[in-house]
Amino acid sequence: MKITSFNPSTEKANGVFDALTKEEALAVASDVKSSFNSWKNLSVKERASYLQKLAVVLKKNSRKYGEIITREMGKPLKSAVAEVEKCSWAAEFFAENAEKWLEDEQVQIDRRKAFIAFEPLGEILCVMPWNYPFWQLIRCAVPAMAAGNVCLLRHSNVVPMCALAIEEAFSEAGFPKNTFRTVITDHETVDHLIRSKFMDGVSVTGSIEVGKHIAALAGENMKKCVLELGGSDPFIVLDDADIVLTCSNAANARLINGGQTCIAAKRFIVTKKKAKEFTQKFVEFMKAAKVGDPMDNDTMVGPMVNRQQLDKLSAQMEDAVNKGAKILLGGKRLDRIGYFFEPTVITCIKEDMVVAREEVFGPIAPIIEVDNEEEALSVANSTSFGLGGSVWTKDLEKGEQFARRMEEGLVYVNDTVKSDPRLPFGGIKDSGIGRELSRYGLLEFVNVKSIVINTE
Repeated sequence: MKITSFNPSTEKANGVFDALTKEEALAVASDVKSSFNSWKNLSVKERASYLQKLAVVLKKNSRKYGEIITREMGKPLKSAVAEVEKCSWAAEFFAENAEKWLEDEQVQIDRRKAFIAFEPLGEILCVMPWNYPFWQLIRCAVPAMAAGNVCLLRHSNVVPMCALAIEEAFSEAGFPKNTFRTVITDHETVDHLIRSKFMDGVSVTGSIEVGKHIAALAGENMKKCVLELGGSDPFIVLDDADIVLTCSNAANARLINGGQTCIAAKRFIVTKKKAKEFTQKFVEFMKAAKVGDPMDNDTMVGPMVNRQQLDKLSAQMEDAVNKGAKILLGGKRLDRIGYFFEPTVITCIKEDMVVAREEVFGPIAPIIEVDNEEEALSVANSTSFGLGGSVWTKDLEKGEQFARRMEEGLVYVNDTVKSDPRLPFGGIKDSGIGRELSRYGLLEFVNVKSIVINTE
């Protein structure tokens, strides 16, 4: 089987890659598993030293890796380089904190000695998506490896060059042989890997359908899994919001990565009191966003990742218009080479529209007008998703109370939703299971072992 990497700006092939057979992929998984004992037996401080070296490699090669990201999935180069630099920060962050986070926890139990130890599980399969090809993997693999696990990456076949570049980065950082490997495979081989005796856990970022399939497979085979499955993030504008600040951030929150991110703002829920003012200013900011060549530093919105994604956006728009949505800006693909879609703002949104019910992975912004702030909260919580959201208000106490009542894994008040190595990242409901990043992410793939010693 051949895997072709395409440049979504030019629609031309970057290169062709050979996918491994099932037997070849399992052989690599076996090699990775064979390195587990030696890796886990290193001290946390020794493992952290490799992470520090990885941070240096990522920082040094951020431009080179950023260009690969841009050529494969269309992210503007400035953002792609920033993504790699964020990966460097995360590697450094876990190198600095892993030792204290993995220390035994002493517990007082009568006159006996008791403590909780955190021990690695083994080999973790990282099934990753194309939209943040370096960051999604780093936020999964770095904490897992800091804890003493070894990792096998099966990346999206949209970004095979990124997958190989990531393995190259681990190799250049001097990680022991087979502690981190990449395999390029078909989808069926992923199932064989999960069922195999080599895998002890699996982390997936992807669609709900893929996540449920892999979760079921992991469950059948008693493998720990972490799922990050996307969202339909509410951006709630309350009666007292600062409109200029809010609209500037709203445009950035919708257009980041061309809207192709799980934590992009996807439903703009605005109270009737602010709706007219917000809509007018928001359209101005969206209209000002430059769409074009992602290699240009002034470009804010690059192409969609491929034709399938572009066609899906067009179908979602058609559904909305057919059901009564009003287009205020954009609404169609650009008439040029490449998979470009215009920044789009629509109103008159109804509950049965796809843009209100499903995740929209592109620069379409539906504005949902509500009568009051309580209705805004009700609409925000009405979907099956629960990844992230934001609320905008000058009253910080009210904002905090709103955040507590929102059914999300993370909520920002007067700021756009973002992942941060210092905070746990993940969702509830259909947005996933488990957490990445922070100490909570570090402990997802460990055996939390209780040890009690009778000293009498």
